[in-house]
Amino acid sequence: MGPDRGYTIESLDTGLRLMQLFLTHDTLTVSEAAELLSVGRSTAHRVLSTLEGRGFATRDFSGRGYSAGPELVRLGRPAGFGPAVRERLTVVLDDAVLRTGETVQSIALIGDRIIVTDGRESSQPVRVMPEPGSTHPAHATSGGKLLLSRMTPEQVCSLYPGEELYAATPSTVVSRSALLDELQEVRSLGYALSRGESVRGMNTVAVALAGSSRRARLALMASAPADRGDDTALVRLAGELRLSVALSATV
Repeated sequence: MGPDRGYTIESLDTGLRLMQLFLTHDTLTVSEAAELLSVGRSTAHRVLSTLEGRGFATRDFSGRGYSAGPELVRLGRPAGFGPAVRERLTVVLDDAVLRTGETVQSIALIGDRIIVTDGRESSQPVRVMPEPGSTHPAHATSGGKLLLSRMTPEQVCSLYPGEELYAATPSTVVSRSALLDELQEVRSLGYALSRGESVRGMNTVAVALAGSSRRARLALMASAPADRGDDTALVRLAGELRLSVALSATV
């Protein structure tokens, strides 16, 4: 039986339905939300603004719409946020930042976005800052591509039903076909690269960290400024990350 509409709080119902839309839509404009919810644009805008204020929605990179915020993403409780997992990975992250000399972060995949679950900051004068709790498009990051590569092509296509992908920077892969080809290469290599695809001037490399089930999988990612993160350097970092990952089996 459905809910008794006489006891429904309409504004709350609208907000909950809008949050559900983020399960199937990477981004939503005010007009799209209004149309999908069958409400006025002013109502959709107020609800989105309320969700943004509470961290359940965030302005999209393009500035023209909204995407799921960190609080909404955290509701899925991805691997790496639980205290037991975080404690086990502490030694891995501590070792990885020493081995690589670069900022390292653990990454979980929620839908078509990644969320940073933990990190350690490099001691280099010029460095990438760790961003625990932040989210990014999975296809634009090495950690996201590594985790996407552990899915079947059919599962990836279900996350990306359209051929065109969002361009976070001019270097981002912008077609599903190209992404699928790159994921096949990642499966062969065992690591994934991102060369300024998420943030200009920042290159990253990621390897598998932990978890066998889809919900529990994590990636370990090292980030470096592009001037010291060319392909040769990134491949070297991938090897160092693997050595750190091996420690997780002994913890």
